[in-house]
Amino acid sequence: MKALLLEEYKKLTLTDMPKPEFGSREVLVQIKACGICGSDIHGFDGSSGRRVPPLIMGHEASGIVAETGPQVTTAKKGDRITFDSMVSCGNCYFCERNQMNLCENRRVLGVSCEDYWQHGCFAEYAVVPEHIIYQIPDNLSFEHAAMIEPVSVAVHAVKRTPIAKGNTAAVIGSGMIGLLVIQALKAAGCSKIIAVDLAEEKLNLAKELGATLGINPETSDALQIIHEETEGHGADVTMEVVGATATVNTAIEATRKGGSVTLVGNLAPEVDFPLQSVVTRELSIYGSCASNGEYTECIDLLAGDIIKVAPLISAKASLEEGADWFDRLYKAEAGLMKVIIEPNS
Repeated sequence: MKALLLEEYKKLTLTDMPKPEFGSREVLVQIKACGICGSDIHGFDGSSGRRVPPLIMGHEASGIVAETGPQVTTAKKGDRITFDSMVSCGNCYFCERNQMNLCENRRVLGVSCEDYWQHGCFAEYAVVPEHIIYQIPDNLSFEHAAMIEPVSVAVHAVKRTPIAKGNTAAVIGSGMIGLLVIQALKAAGCSKIIAVDLAEEKLNLAKELGATLGINPETSDALQIIHEETEGHGADVTMEVVGATATVNTAIEATRKGGSVTLVGNLAPEVDFPLQSVVTRELSIYGSCASNGEYTECIDLLAGDIIKVAPLISAKASLEEGADWFDRLYKAEAGLMKVIIEPNS
């Protein structure tokens, strides 16, 4: 099969590799679409430490069941599917408590690190275990189904957050996940959603997708405007979708007394934290990691056009074109959001 292989950092090569073997409870998937994630870009240059070459990256994917192991019972050849990016063990302390995203033995497709090595989906075929597969309806395209993984991250973060109908929400960061969080907040019943970002084009898109207001902190006082828009109290809930000291502080100060802040962004390993502001205003702080069984809900949200992903897809490309698109995304080319690789186009 053809695969886009990370041979060394900043070097992707289209190469021929053996079609992967699969076990008795595994499924061989013909990959139809796979999105380039921001974490893949950080893996591309080695900065994340979680994409050690040689490796086939890619974890936001969909496709068709090509073959199944003899003990597979829920999938058959020809099924249109997507699948979780994370492989949980099903047996550990957290899996037994239905917290699969916290699995003690979890592996992520397209990741190699000190603990494990797992090829991903920038290839014509990939192998996944049966228990992470989800059927997709005929009206959901493969490229949109490949977006279910990032959608599930946003939906999980919103479900982690105590939201009441009519709440005001602030979203700090309007990148890919931030734009999906905005739509998930709207679906959850928030009546006012304030988006904050440094890029005007992202703020414009945020308003198209459900934000009632967009604020650029380079040109406006974001905290002042948020408080003006909330009768001086601050947002009921705030979602931080960057993961840096400045944005975490903005999220906390944008939130009313007794409100909630959910931390989704994961850019920096450590940030300076305004402890007294959190304690004296009795804020609730939530962390949100990946997703935990929200795929079925997310499939329905996309199939019902409640969450829209088409405006977030900048381009579709073949495996042969994949290395060039990685370079363009790595250079942070203006206007690029999500690029979908189609290995079997």
